[in-house]
Amino acid sequence: MKTLNYLIIIALSVLTLSSCKTTYYQVYRAVPSDRSMANREALVYEDENCEVTYNLWSHGGNMGFGFFNKTKENIYLNLDECFFVRNDVANDYYLDREFTQTSNVGSKSSRKKGASVALTGLNFLGLIQSNQAAAEVSESLITSSGSSISVKEKKIITIPPGTLKFISEYNINESLYRDCDLLKYPRRKQVKTLHFMKEESPFVFSNRITYRVGESAEPVQFENQFYVSEITNYPEKEVVDYESDEFCGEKSEEKYNFFKIKSPDRFYIMYLKSQNGMKH
Repeated sequence: MKTLNYLIIIALSVLTLSSCKTTYYQVYRAVPSDRSMANREALVYEDENCEVTYNLWSHGGNMGFGFFNKTKENIYLNLDECFFVRNDVANDYYLDREFTQTSNVGSKSSRKKGASVALTGLNFLGLIQSNQAAAEVSESLITSSGSSISVKEKKIITIPPGTLKFISEYNINESLYRDCDLLKYPRRKQVKTLHFMKEESPFVFSNRITYRVGESAEPVQFENQFYVSEITNYPEKEVVDYESDEFCGEKSEEKYNFFKIKSPDRFYIMYLKSQNGMKH
């Protein structure tokens, strides 16, 4: 019997260890073709009418942008003439979709219900009762009603003077890049970075944007292009750290994680490795 218990303990330990997973990050650095866009806080394109900002940092890389109207007139962003282009493949920003928004309103009412108990003792609520009078029980009734509104996707986005709107639709890349010189599960001392020039980069991507200032103006078109210049695989400890939140000079006992290498010209893919050798 002792031998059986010992074997069970070993088996449970193996299962516990096998379910543990180690987290890794594949981190990309992107370079704008127009080097004047480089900025510490964001990647910024600017002309006489608008300011367009990018922050790629997210899982898969967020190619969305903020569009700020510098003029004193409405700017009309023509989504049907805007495209996300990845390695020469164009993707439409206007997809002619319809979105449904649903809202529910609930109400609660109660009524009383009688229950007789013949003998002294516990009734069905567990309360002591010594007569045949009805025990009143409160019964809640919940009713709800809902409504939905269908919203058609806009082909043209209006941006009023002095305001900002965010447009987001596509990620840059969500699949791990593999290379013989890039270990998938490196230790800290095995971390290595691959470097690329634009001509050999595995990912060249851009937003092609069309807008008009005022209703009768001629369209203005420009392209914000980037290419991946670096790819690095990291174990989690090289990327993520933990810090206590602080409010009014007092530090919280709870800690939150933050990215040590976060920047607007980088993005990442998080992936896992199981201790039992199963890879994800």
